[in-house]
Amino acid sequence: MTKPTVAIVGRPNVGKSTIFNRIVGERISIVEDVAGVTRDRIYSSADWLAHDFNLIDTGGIEIGDAPFLDQIRSQAEIAIAESDVIIFLTNGREGVTDADEHVAKILYKTKKPVILAVNKVDNPDMREMIYDFYSLGFGDPFPISGSHGLGLGDLLDEVAANFPDVDAEEIEDDVIRFSLIGRPNVGKSSLVNALLGEERVIVSEIAGTTRDAIDTPYVHEGQKYKIIDTAGMRKKGKIYESTEKYSQLRALKAIDRSDVVLIVINGEEGIREQDKRVAGYAEDAGKGVMFVVNKWDIVEKDNKTMNKFIEDIRSNFLFLDYAPIAFVSAKTKQRVNTLFDRIKLVSENHALRIQSSVLNEVVEDAVARNPAPSEKGKRLRIYYATQVAVKPPTFVVFVNEPEIMHFSYERFLQNRLRESFGFEGTPIRLITRARS
Repeated sequence: MTKPTVAIVGRPNVGKSTIFNRIVGERISIVEDVAGVTRDRIYSSADWLAHDFNLIDTGGIEIGDAPFLDQIRSQAEIAIAESDVIIFLTNGREGVTDADEHVAKILYKTKKPVILAVNKVDNPDMREMIYDFYSLGFGDPFPISGSHGLGLGDLLDEVAANFPDVDAEEIEDDVIRFSLIGRPNVGKSSLVNALLGEERVIVSEIAGTTRDAIDTPYVHEGQKYKIIDTAGMRKKGKIYESTEKYSQLRALKAIDRSDVVLIVINGEEGIREQDKRVAGYAEDAGKGVMFVVNKWDIVEKDNKTMNKFIEDIRSNFLFLDYAPIAFVSAKTKQRVNTLFDRIKLVSENHALRIQSSVLNEVVEDAVARNPAPSEKGKRLRIYYATQVAVKPPTFVVFVNEPEIMHFSYERFLQNRLRESFGFEGTPIRLITRARS
């Protein structure tokens, strides 16, 4: 199901990243918790009450060496293009500035809801600061404080009230959605054409030819698929053309809509840092994942080349050690016909539900083989486990003392679940809770 997207827009130094981190609930725009991955976060999932949505921090999007006002304009245009609701953020301590009015003029052009928020109103005595902001023409301003978290509930209530209705077309249980993501010019469009057996997507040697995510329905051996071919994800600061600067956000939105994500790597060029960043987005989103090494036909090979490439992938993507790897050539169609079966397997594992009695037999056996750790005289006792969700498979483990469940033991339990049930291609989540 496509979640609504909210963008935070405003001139520099009004606190966009602070509000972004507050709403998301963790400082992910600064701190990254996936080993081996370093990236700024401008896009994340968030929730408010019963509403799930995506959040964009446009302040993290730099457009080359654009001048100050051009930079603001570009960020506002991204918000208009990519969001369903826009939070227009201002600074109450500095009042209405020329740059605020510049942003307002750009936002007047959109028909999307714009909600005006006045940040840095840190206590009730400062509320009179908001009245000047009525002049911007967006109705009642919402006084908030990013540093103290004040007023965000009222703001998010208004944001949620403006979410569009969910498109019923998105709720099709029998369709496997998969996207191809990766750096520009790794051959994503060529792969789509090879999978479909016809020229459905424009292919060019010019990096970035594919501008938008293109949904293509397809049936293979009775199974319905929807292929989402995305624009290449480019490094922040390398997005120059006006049509290219949206590509990263569109790719991330495509990941959000997918069941399975194919991380496409250029076999001739090898692994790049940006490949790791792209993969991190898919893992964060809890999607089924597989690696597709394309252009394998033009790689100079000996009998060790493929094994060496597999080793490189495993060492560079430690957090995706469960993801299968395929070596293909879109140009010659070498092994392309095997991808649908592997995508289907990953999708089935992503939606796999384990019977509670069988699950607990495996957990009990794991604990018997490797007893739970103790800390400060307390030993962890595992009572039982239950599966609470799929896509990805998510398990709650009930214990006596959740705080002494060490990461390494959690990893051990995950590995035992994989040994018992496979789960190839899908992340699995373990949640530790105290038994009530």
